[in-house]
Amino acid sequence: MDVTFRIRRFNPEVQGKNKPYWQTFEVKDVEETDRVLELLHRIKWEQDGTLTLRRACAHGICGSDAMRINGINRLACKVLVRDVGTKIQVEPILGLPVLKDLIVDMEPFFAHYRSVMPYFVNDSALPEDGRERFQTQEDRALFDDTTKCILCAACTTSCPSFWANGEYVGPAAIVQAHRFIFDTRDQGWQDRLNVLAEPNGVWRCRTIYNCTPACPRGISVTRAIGEVKLAIQRNKRDGIIINPPVEGAHEGS
Repeated sequence: MDVTFRIRRFNPEVQGKNKPYWQTFEVKDVEETDRVLELLHRIKWEQDGTLTLRRACAHGICGSDAMRINGINRLACKVLVRDVGTKIQVEPILGLPVLKDLIVDMEPFFAHYRSVMPYFVNDSALPEDGRERFQTQEDRALFDDTTKCILCAACTTSCPSFWANGEYVGPAAIVQAHRFIFDTRDQGWQDRLNVLAEPNGVWRCRTIYNCTPACPRGISVTRAIGEVKLAIQRNKRDGIIINPPVEGAHEGS
């Protein structure tokens, strides 16, 4: 089959800072099991070497090739032609400055990520036997879902609250905070709740549910945000888990 691509292009060195445009490409002899990333590679390598995009592992792990495909945030390496048809529109994810073509400036996103202290905090002495700090499987299950985040920004850049105010920390940062807030071995949970209680923290979430379907890792993002909200309201992290996620399920989708 043949596939028609409509790609949003932008080169600040040529068009200036405010003049993106659409360009159409035809890709021939395509299989329905080909991935969108493979076809973008063919366009770049065979038709227009100036096409610019991020990609690395090509296996849905690094998250670098997040983009809007037919109006939905996805990883190009995970989307098959049979999932989107023979007319494919590709554009950069929204809410972040576009540097060139499909590449956005991720620094604002990572600044929000860093603001929630996305690292383990525990200053107490290690067990005398020198082994790691153990926890039960039940305790691990409280935050297991949010350990899956690959920082692709698909959830954050699908959020209308983030589009409206880029100072909002966004779903991905809250997911990262959740992973440590509910880790019973961590001692920095109160500091993270304080950060997320600020005006540009978790309360800017309007529970629109765009974030959960956008996650390529199947994280129940909206549920995690709700649990963080409850933790702030009750000033504790124990006993507030909202319906543990079901494998493969998306709330709000």
